[in-house]
Amino acid sequence: MSGAAGAAAAPIGWDDFVKVDVRVGRIVAAEPFPEARNPAYKLRVDFGELGERHSSAQITKRYRPEDLVDRLVVAVVNFPPKRIAGFLSEVLVLGVYAAEGDVVLLRPDQEVAPGHRVG
Repeated sequence: MSGAAGAAAAPIGWDDFVKVDVRVGRIVAAEPFPEARNPAYKLRVDFGELGERHSSAQITKRYRPEDLVDRLVVAVVNFPPKRIAGFLSEVLVLGVYAAEGDVVLLRPDQEVAPGHRVG
């Protein structure tokens, strides 16, 4: 994610949009990630038929690990995995930067099954 609000990005076509696989997942585990350069948590997220995937998330200002478990989130599931301080982050959990510079997680406003595609 890049910084706060600003000018809109360059327009893309529908074909570009559908290349990004954004899915709903349910956090099944969250733990501190002290080895990370910036404060973060290690998340394990269930995406239904896609299975569980791991993510490193810099969301420590607003969330405690115990409050994240069982929470629905929205994530990009088709980025290549990225190794962060020895941890393989497989998905990008999406959020919005708040005025204070911390991240507010995106989530559906109603219960949906993990794995459902956004779009």
